[in-house]
Amino acid sequence: MKLLPASILLLVALSLASTLGAQDSETFKPKGYPEVYKPTWESLYKHGSAPEWLLDAKLGIYFHWGPYTVPAYKNEWYPRWMQHPNPKKWGKGIREHHTETYGPPSEFGYHHFIPMFTAEHFDAENWAELFASAGARFAGPVAQHHDGFSMWDSKLNPNNAAAEGPKKDITGLLLTALRKRGMKTIATFHHSFTGQRSRDGEKKGQRALSYYPYSKDLFTSSEDPKLRKLYGNMPEAEFNDYWLGLVQEVIDNYQPDIIWFDSWLDVIPEDHRKRAAAYHFNAGAAQNRDVAFACKQQDMPDEMRILDIEQGGMKETPQRAWMTDITLSSSGGWCYVKNQKYRPVPLLVRNMIDVWSKRGVVLLNVSPEANGVIADQQRVRLKGLGDWMKVYGEAVYDTRPHTRFGYGNAKIKDGSHGGQSSKIKYSQSDVRFTKSKDGKTLYVFLLGQPESGAALSIKHLGDDRTDPGVSSVSVLGTQQDCEWKFVDGELQLTAPQAGDFNAITTVFKVELE
Repeated sequence: MKLLPASILLLVALSLASTLGAQDSETFKPKGYPEVYKPTWESLYKHGSAPEWLLDAKLGIYFHWGPYTVPAYKNEWYPRWMQHPNPKKWGKGIREHHTETYGPPSEFGYHHFIPMFTAEHFDAENWAELFASAGARFAGPVAQHHDGFSMWDSKLNPNNAAAEGPKKDITGLLLTALRKRGMKTIATFHHSFTGQRSRDGEKKGQRALSYYPYSKDLFTSSEDPKLRKLYGNMPEAEFNDYWLGLVQEVIDNYQPDIIWFDSWLDVIPEDHRKRAAAYHFNAGAAQNRDVAFACKQQDMPDEMRILDIEQGGMKETPQRAWMTDITLSSSGGWCYVKNQKYRPVPLLVRNMIDVWSKRGVVLLNVSPEANGVIADQQRVRLKGLGDWMKVYGEAVYDTRPHTRFGYGNAKIKDGSHGGQSSKIKYSQSDVRFTKSKDGKTLYVFLLGQPESGAALSIKHLGDDRTDPGVSSVSVLGTQQDCEWKFVDGELQLTAPQAGDFNAITTVFKVELE
């Protein structure tokens, strides 16, 4: 084993002293909101799923950031796999890396990373401006990941960013900065998987019911009041109440417009899930805010939630609004890791257009470093996205689906979590549509760059082969009018010269009578 630097040893000692002296945190008392919505499905259905502002917004940004970015190794599941004696392919090599770099997990636990999570370069105003300039209309943090560390000033959880590590209320500072820019806010929760519901390997379906492997040789079995909450080492009923309290605390203190839940929400009792949704909806009603509840899989009914598909998209256009959370990175999971690679802007934007054409909303993840730096490679891509949105946002924001989302020759691959992949390679032969809310303007996206002067035929502008009533066609971004005619159900026009359109997409604005 390598010897630890003196600075790390000091941080470990300080962390141990903090742990040994920890007491139960101050009791959190939820606010009482008028009960517009009761914790029953019948009542929650009356709220509906997506508010109008979210249908218009189209793009949000969030970020995976926590003590797991200190090792910056493999992925954000490092806290689990560093404890696991025999991980499969996903976590392979992480425990060995941890032992070699920091020491065995029985001596250097995950909580020892917390003092090293300094965030000294975190600047809420800078981040909010970066997200806004990228074209996002809502944003916010991963409020708590599976690791049990809260990114807000929590009275329920002593393991939080305001009390230790950054010693800043990350959630509060950022959401305040976002609202100053007129943006909506989101807080995401991944902590349903933190609780240790099984110590004997019992499984529900094909997954274990605990994030942290329980072992009497590890800190995951600690009875210290502070560490119990970090590692989820508490009876299931106690954890479920704790889970709900954390959600209510964020709702009370920060009023997020969207609360969003990762996979494994279904391990939380249905009663607690209903109570969380009702609490959020009632808080929104009391504050005259149109709020939303988003989650994955079939963990909540479609009538009152937004379905999120991780790293994917829909193959057809559903009747309800939906969301996909995707990474800016193309490798290394969701948090910052060393030698991270990123998606090129054309791939990113073209796959977003496909989502938008199908009534979808994109939630894009960025990956800050432990010190609070958002790497230049990420900023360059966010700028590229923002530059594109400044020119073509008219065809994205405030739009609705056409009767047909589009057509083309791209090979559609299945996504890793359902639907289709978020890394499909599109070309100029792939066409997507959006439509203005009043139905008077149709936007036609060619997902690539056609040859200058090429003859183009756009199908499916109308419901059948008849002219839908085209009055004019122009190239969006240049306002250059196009010569066009409608023949046999197709809009025929000539591609503009190379200098008149964007290399990522060519967008035609079709005005209808």
